[in-house]
Amino acid sequence: MCKDCGCSITDHEHTHDHHDHDHSHEHHAAHETLSHNPQLNDKKTIDVITKILDKNDQEAGHNRSHFDGHDVLSINLMSSPGSGKTTLLEHMSALASFKFGVIEGDLETSRDADRITAKGIPAYQIQTGSACHLDAFMVHKGLHAMPLDEIDVCFIENVGNLVCPASYDVGSHLNIVLVSIPEGSDKIEKYPVMFRQADLILITKTDLLPYFDYDIEHEKIEARKLRPGVDILEVNVKDDASIQRVIEWIEFKIKMRG
Repeated sequence: MCKDCGCSITDHEHTHDHHDHDHSHEHHAAHETLSHNPQLNDKKTIDVITKILDKNDQEAGHNRSHFDGHDVLSINLMSSPGSGKTTLLEHMSALASFKFGVIEGDLETSRDADRITAKGIPAYQIQTGSACHLDAFMVHKGLHAMPLDEIDVCFIENVGNLVCPASYDVGSHLNIVLVSIPEGSDKIEKYPVMFRQADLILITKTDLLPYFDYDIEHEKIEARKLRPGVDILEVNVKDDASIQRVIEWIEFKIKMRG
């Protein structure tokens, strides 16, 4: 895991390629990390982490206010690598009635942003280097690169990781978490923090169900143990109707904002 979050608590500054800014940040669930790291159980470390998290949360609030000022709904997309976040956005571009932009987060390359812009959708790539998640400061840079007056929704496609992104408030209004059939029907139980944050859970690549021993109903039950009443949709990008249901969920959330 990266050296920039609670996986290895340190007080530091880091710079992200092409999007330079100096700031320190750490894992929102730092208290859990500290309990497993006796070396870090000291008041000085805890005080540093608290200050770091406070700064991130303040910036996240600023981001949300910025989105609100432009009447843009911001949605944080989180999942492990390869679950289909970018592919879903590509297919949504041809079906959605609302206009959207994407802030992309990856350790390296601009491939995902390139895929999105090829569909005529505005995208901004954040290369985190070694950081396994986005934070509010990174997203702040990205939102200023978005044509907010021309879009209804800004997706924040987080770094592929089922651990750290759940612990960072990036300034989104909603969290959508994807989990794919090939990952196996145990990820929700293994990574509960992520799924407790979800407003919508997407079980993706359902066209592969015949080829995997995946208990989809078990996963839904486990998800609702963690987050009672959470919305869950099954997605197959080869089936436009399943993508349309995701779009309708987002459209409802847009209307709820007034």
